[in-house]
Amino acid sequence: MNLKRHLIKISAAAAIAFTGVATANTVNNSAAHHVQAATKTAKVNAATPVMTSYYNGKATGKTLAAGSSYKIKGQAVDASGVQWYKVGKDQWIQAKNVTVIKKVAKKPVSQAPTSTTATAAAQKVINLAKKQVGKPYVYGAAGPYSFDCSGLTSYVYSNAVGKNIGRTTYVQLNAGKRVSVSNLKPGDLVFWGNYHVGIYLGNNQYIHAPQPGQNVTVASISSYFYPSYGVRVL
Repeated sequence: MNLKRHLIKISAAAAIAFTGVATANTVNNSAAHHVQAATKTAKVNAATPVMTSYYNGKATGKTLAAGSSYKIKGQAVDASGVQWYKVGKDQWIQAKNVTVIKKVAKKPVSQAPTSTTATAAAQKVINLAKKQVGKPYVYGAAGPYSFDCSGLTSYVYSNAVGKNIGRTTYVQLNAGKRVSVSNLKPGDLVFWGNYHVGIYLGNNQYIHAPQPGQNVTVASISSYFYPSYGVRVL
């Protein structure tokens, strides 16, 4: 009888111990792979590769430029204790490469400018810019067969209206009067920080040379890639 009770106690202890180990493993895995919602913004400190996942993810081939900012849509810590931020669908970056800035409200597209009236000079800029659509992005190129972002804008302003706005974004951001995104007019330069520039077309659209592997294209202003400011040259 005593032996039977002893065996029962051993079996119960073993079951509890096994359950405890299983629970501990579950907690550890949960802590390692838990994704939390977030509403802050990450400012990229250095060129940062984008992965498909924070856990055994693959490279997407996309790199976020230094100085760019992205809304953090989620955050997680992988099994190695490395913190990651989600900046888009299947797009994750390591937290060590960014600075988290204060919470900002999502800027709806409705806040983007709605001006559609272009001056004669601005229309010339827009018309020439649209003729470049489809030409490839090549770093350091300023036309007429390929462009980088500031190469496109300098080429268009020079050849459309004879206006020299400089060759680089660092010069072009001082080529005219700075205006808010909500006050953009057709023909204005539109900037993302000091690293990217395009030409505002009106109706919430702009034209730009995006990045290597892509062509000059027309895009719409969105909260995901919201401009920093505009510069009125004309």
